[in-house]
Amino acid sequence: MAEDIKTKIKNFKTSPFDSCFPNQNQTRDCWQNNLDLPRCEKAMTAKGSDVSVCKQYWHMYKSFCPISWESAWDDRGAEGTAPGKI
Repeated sequence: MAEDIKTKIKNFKTSPFDSCFPNQNQTRDCWQNNLDLPRCEKAMTAKGSDVSVCKQYWHMYKSFCPISWESAWDDRGAEGTAPGKI
């Protein structure tokens, strides 16, 4: 168990710097990645390509967004009432 945690810590990578969002407040970056993830998946599926290239958006979304926002936005997305154009 301890070795598993050490391996996870050793392989942990944070999201890269995005010059569109240079400030410490990452709310807009969080929201943008929330929209970009399904957009990417939709576009890759339409092309018949592998959706694994969208993993970067998922990783940034999970690292920037608070869990309460994630669950609320995921619920709204599943209902089709998300307040953003996907």
